[in-house]
Amino acid sequence: MLNLVAASAFFLLIHFGVSGTRLRDALVARLGEGAYRGMFSLASAAGLVWMIYGYRQAPTVDLWGHPAGLRPAALVLVFVAVLFVGVGLATPSPMQVGKEAKLKQGADAARGMLRITRHPFLWGVGLWALVHLSVNGDLASLILFGSLLLLALGGTRSIDAKRRRLFGDDWAPFAQATSSVPFAAILGGRSSLGAAVAEIGVVRPLAAVVAYALIFYFHGRLFGAPLM
Repeated sequence: MLNLVAASAFFLLIHFGVSGTRLRDALVARLGEGAYRGMFSLASAAGLVWMIYGYRQAPTVDLWGHPAGLRPAALVLVFVAVLFVGVGLATPSPMQVGKEAKLKQGADAARGMLRITRHPFLWGVGLWALVHLSVNGDLASLILFGSLLLLALGGTRSIDAKRRRLFGDDWAPFAQATSSVPFAAILGGRSSLGAAVAEIGVVRPLAAVVAYALIFYFHGRLFGAPLM
């Protein structure tokens, strides 16, 4: 269990202690943007692999068990999470690495899924982690999925802070036209759900549906836990 705790601590530390902070700015100034991104990606991948290894080796310490009654809701919520992740990744966004220049478009950059939330990938990961945390009531799952949930939710604030610090006036119009919390900009009248649906189109959601179907079918073979 200590191995999983150490891996999770390392993974959170490099994201909250480096990415999105002024230490990150200093490292970029010293190493260059490309070198920093490469090193950070390697560290993140290593941390994630370490977490998965630690999770698989951890002993089973039951907390609240595996509530069967939550499974139908879990399947629906994971589908929503896959939609957020899939459509979000397929939507060009100034929140994505290397596409920060789109902030110069201001409110015009807020299209499609970005009208719902400017962090669709992170909210999708957060929802996925929350669902897995709920239906896997053991200590190792609490540490693993709890860490990923914390990272996803904290990551939204970290990325916003970094964009605000680095891009100043270019950030404000985009931030005003969008929201971090899903649907908040729409409920606040700053965006339109109808426009979001029209701009998202059909292809991106269909691709997410296919991805969900594949995950559903192969989940038992890949992770040893059939969904049915």
